[in-house]
Amino acid sequence: MKAKSIKGRSTEEIKAALEESMADGYQPTLAIVFLSIKQDHKAICKLLDDAGIAVFGCTTNGEFIDEITEKGSVAILLLDINKNYFQIYFEEYPEKNYREITNRIARKAKETFATPAFFIAGSNMETDAEALLFGFEDVAGKDVNVYGSMAGDDFTFADQFVFTNHNSSSRGLVCIALDEGKIMIKGVATCGWRAVGTVRTVTKSEGNHVYTVDDIPVLDITTKYGGLENVSPDNEGLLLEIAANFPLQLQREKGDPVMRPGLVIDWKDHSFYCSGSVPQGSKVRFSLPPDFDVMDKVIKGVEHLKDTQMPDADALIVFSCAGRILSLGPLMTQEIEGIKKCGMCRCLECSPMQNWPGLPVGI
Repeated sequence: MKAKSIKGRSTEEIKAALEESMADGYQPTLAIVFLSIKQDHKAICKLLDDAGIAVFGCTTNGEFIDEITEKGSVAILLLDINKNYFQIYFEEYPEKNYREITNRIARKAKETFATPAFFIAGSNMETDAEALLFGFEDVAGKDVNVYGSMAGDDFTFADQFVFTNHNSSSRGLVCIALDEGKIMIKGVATCGWRAVGTVRTVTKSEGNHVYTVDDIPVLDITTKYGGLENVSPDNEGLLLEIAANFPLQLQREKGDPVMRPGLVIDWKDHSFYCSGSVPQGSKVRFSLPPDFDVMDKVIKGVEHLKDTQMPDADALIVFSCAGRILSLGPLMTQEIEGIKKCGMCRCLECSPMQNWPGLPVGI
């Protein structure tokens, strides 16, 4: 398989870059598209569709190829995978039936591939991402490989979109099912946000909607913990500060804690929706943003993946939490450059998304 990355700041620039990439006879079959909400994703989809290329895409909070980070742009990874080795699925979930949707996708994929792996992106910040994962697990088993993220929208916290050749949705899922019998896919996840303070109990929640922690509205206890000011709907930066700097960490009996940032505030009762399920009665701790040494942790994680599981890859995709941009600032380029220099692959494409921090995927 051969991979090429292209980028641009308009549909016209992407058209020119696509033509240049195909000038040597290269014929991609799949495009993984990360772009700003400011870009015309329908026009770019038509451009790729006219070239006979299947599209997997979502809007982001920033885009980068190699170590160059940008905003308001388009970053595309082109792959010439055999069309018999992958399928693209698109579903919407206006009824919030997340697990049912991915269960259905997994069953369809199993009809085509004996051992499918899944590459997904979802939209809408109320989405329970963990429920999406459970739907795949129900059908394909606990060892199923699922990688992905939620879409972003340039930090506006308004509308995020996922899309494919002829469909797009602000409350839906786009999914690539890959035949693991033909394509090797491996990944590693890392975080860096440090848990601090005492362990607290979630006293009221439904799915990913958290109402109270220690019988205190979750927004109020977060406000007190973080020393936040101007806590009102008029504060446009409040949600970003809560999600990026003071996410909850869900403690688990087995395995590492998982991040549960608050993404949507319900001002009626000061509750909020998190990125994944937070069961009532579960234990949580608050977090602090990562120190700069977290960059070394990420790079070492990728190096270990290369040394132990995938010495040579044709492409590498990195989903980076939007909070990393805010916490690390310009130094984030050092983290990306370090991943590139580990020599795992010849083609690197990355995109900061809404959440699910730090998930590199080698194909």
